[in-house]
Amino acid sequence: MKLHKVREELDVHDANLAGSRFDDVNLQRAAFTNVNLSDAIFSNINLTHVSIENADLSHMKINGVLVSDLFAAFRSRTGGAP
Repeated sequence: MKLHKVREELDVHDANLAGSRFDDVNLQRAAFTNVNLSDAIFSNINLTHVSIENADLSHMKINGVLVSDLFAAFRSRTGGAP
């Protein structure tokens, strides 16, 4: 799946979005529940107040950076879990 210039709210449940690409998308207040986002690529997106629950985020990238690296950087700065 490729989403480009989407400006509507998204509610995604029980979906396989592995390998999807999100480019120039407003995901503000989007909800992803029980979703496979592995290998998904997000670039130039708004993730303000996004809810992600029970999701596979392995190898997912945001603006070229692995989400696992973002979590690790957050934990090292705050000493806690994201």
